[in-house]
Amino acid sequence: MGPRREPTARELRLGVELRRLREAAGLTAIEAAALLGVNRVQISQIEAGVKGLSEQRVRRLASHYACTDDAFVDALVAMATDRTRGWWEEYRGLLPTSFLDLSELEHHARFLHHVAILYVPGLLQTEDYARAVFSSRLPELTDEELELRIRHRQERQRITTPYVALIHEAALRIRVGDRATSKAQLAQLVERSEADHATVRVIPFDRDGFVPSSAMTYAGGPVPKLDTVMRDAPHGTVLIDSEAQLHIYRTRFRMVEAVSLDPDESRDFIHRLAQEL
Repeated sequence: MGPRREPTARELRLGVELRRLREAAGLTAIEAAALLGVNRVQISQIEAGVKGLSEQRVRRLASHYACTDDAFVDALVAMATDRTRGWWEEYRGLLPTSFLDLSELEHHARFLHHVAILYVPGLLQTEDYARAVFSSRLPELTDEELELRIRHRQERQRITTPYVALIHEAALRIRVGDRATSKAQLAQLVERSEADHATVRVIPFDRDGFVPSSAMTYAGGPVPKLDTVMRDAPHGTVLIDSEAQLHIYRTRFRMVEAVSLDPDESRDFIHRLAQEL
């Protein structure tokens, strides 16, 4: 399989995991290349996500690296051999890569956990709320860029992946757009929280034990080793996938969840806020 020009986040992750396995086995790229019958450049391309792999080669590498975790190897094989082009590919070259990475992450996730502090999560936003969010970005977006982002966000909302959103009261009270936009957004939150796959829980201002946290999306992989955290940072979107960091974010989510209202209390809370507007 030839080199790819622009690897997706999923292809990059496959390469990262194969490199981690090689390094854990104490092998150099040259030694790994010899075991596979290729040259060092090809191993580098595989680990950079720019060269595809067959199922046989993934399993051979895993065997050479003495990986005995069958579920993990099966998941790597699935990542390597899935040739499906997701709906988000139509936006490639039109939107920043981070938008596509998020869509791909959500599509393949076994579950999604979100912590929101200042904004309602994108999967729960109304069109008008999303428009107000994107319209506030600097530098300003063109009309075409704005509409592309809104359409992409709406298409993301079609997924039915099990989803838990922990939303701080600040995100519910901050008026994004006008009064009507905020009121409609609160109403949609109540409606979406009743879907079988979605759980919305609120962290009120007066809740004891809440430690300030930053927004994050935690996507569950086919095995825990392949979980991913996505966070916004000053220099752009960051994907986090080291086992140590994943453990920290799992713990952080549980801590925030522990101080949030239960789903029924949260719906009542959101309904009261809407009545205040």
